Amino acid sequence: MTIRRFSVIQAVSLVLCANLSLNVQAAKSGSGEQTTIQKEELKFVVIVSRHGVRSPTGKTDLLNRYSRQPWPAWSVPPGYLTEHGAQLMTLMGAYDHELLASMGLLASTGCADTQHIRIIADSDQRTRETGKALAAGLAPGCKLEVTALPEGTEDPLFHPLAAGVGNPDRALAMQAVDGRIGGNPEGITEAYRSQFAALEEVLLACSPGAECKKEVPESLFKIPGFLSLGKSDHLVELHSPLGLASTMTENLLLEYTESMDSANVGWGRVDLGNLRGLLQLHIAAEDISQRTAYIARAQSSNLLSHVLRSMEQAVAGHPVSGSLIKPDDRLLILVGHDTNLANIAGALGLNWLIDGRRDDTPPGGALVFELWKKAGADEYAVRTFFIAQTLDQMRNKIPLSLGTPPERVPVFVPGCGRRDGTCDWIGFQKALDGAVDPSYLK
Repeated sequence: MTIRRFSVIQAVSLVLCANLSLNVQAAKSGSGEQTTIQKEELKFVVIVSRHGVRSPTGKTDLLNRYSRQPWPAWSVPPGYLTEHGAQLMTLMGAYDHELLASMGLLASTGCADTQHIRIIADSDQRTRETGKALAAGLAPGCKLEVTALPEGTEDPLFHPLAAGVGNPDRALAMQAVDGRIGGNPEGITEAYRSQFAALEEVLLACSPGAECKKEVPESLFKIPGFLSLGKSDHLVELHSPLGLASTMTENLLLEYTESMDSANVGWGRVDLGNLRGLLQLHIAAEDISQRTAYIARAQSSNLLSHVLRSMEQAVAGHPVSGSLIKPDDRLLILVGHDTNLANIAGALGLNWLIDGRRDDTPPGGALVFELWKKAGADEYAVRTFFIAQTLDQMRNKIPLSLGTPPERVPVFVPGCGRRDGTCDWIGFQKALDGAVDPSYLK
């Protein structure tokens, strides 16, 4: 009797294990294993991406006032995607194709899927060329088009306020920022004093802890802090050492990820070890200026609305007003800026930790919304991720694959997230609709 009972229990266990293995598959990601249920089908994906590695956007004369040595020259005009940056985005596009093919959304070879893919880029050179690089990796040898407005045209998808969409209350925006910094712009310098000190050591060629013997006329610490009303799509201007330090530390990031010679990355005084700490200044500035709820909602509502309508159309299978895709499209890629990612995150309350940095939006980084359908039922769920190449993957131009992936981390959506990290479709709709201000739609 004991042997028979054991045999029955053993048989039942084998059946349960077999069912589990049929229903669950592990898809490797850069952060571990993401469990996906085989009885679900990936129906549609939206990728909102920042452009790739670019040259600094200018202000060199201003920056040189604060450094002992001049900032390095670049081989392309200010704000342009570099050749290295384009190559990195082609690698990312190839990885996206391999990943989505492994999930059954795209075919592993051929060009037939190009008719089901839409890529829309902002009008800047760096975004248009990023879109083309992604297309080259995603569908090599295929004629995958990238849609963009003429250069110099403000696209309401990516820059709604500059394009004249909505009528923001700049005084309210300034109060919203003021409330996040304790009514004390000068306090930001104290909150990040150690990072500012580390940055000045780089700028002035000081060794850690040593007193800097300045040979330049100005110090970051002497910049006064105050707020003022902004212009165009800058609702608030934060006048503070943080604003200038944000530009500087991002430029150091660009030097590193562009694979400049080590002697030119922060004049030989910046490596991966201290770069992460310095980048806290850029992340903090972006948090204050772009994630503050009032600003984030004003600047992301139009983009979020079009993302949601496109996903609704993928669910409905017929045209939905405001959608950016055809009813049978499977993939939508929107190529914009770090500000777009920060705005969406601020409006929805999203956070992530990737490559040792919290809430960073590095070149090529992207928010990913995956729409899954349960087999045999009219039930949908959304999984959200943030994906980015690591700083060293960018610097060393490391080929990407399922075996050597970029980092891809799950993102919890507070308005609808469930215990398994997903949002049910109705909850996701409500969360995005709740974040959208109708007065900023076009």
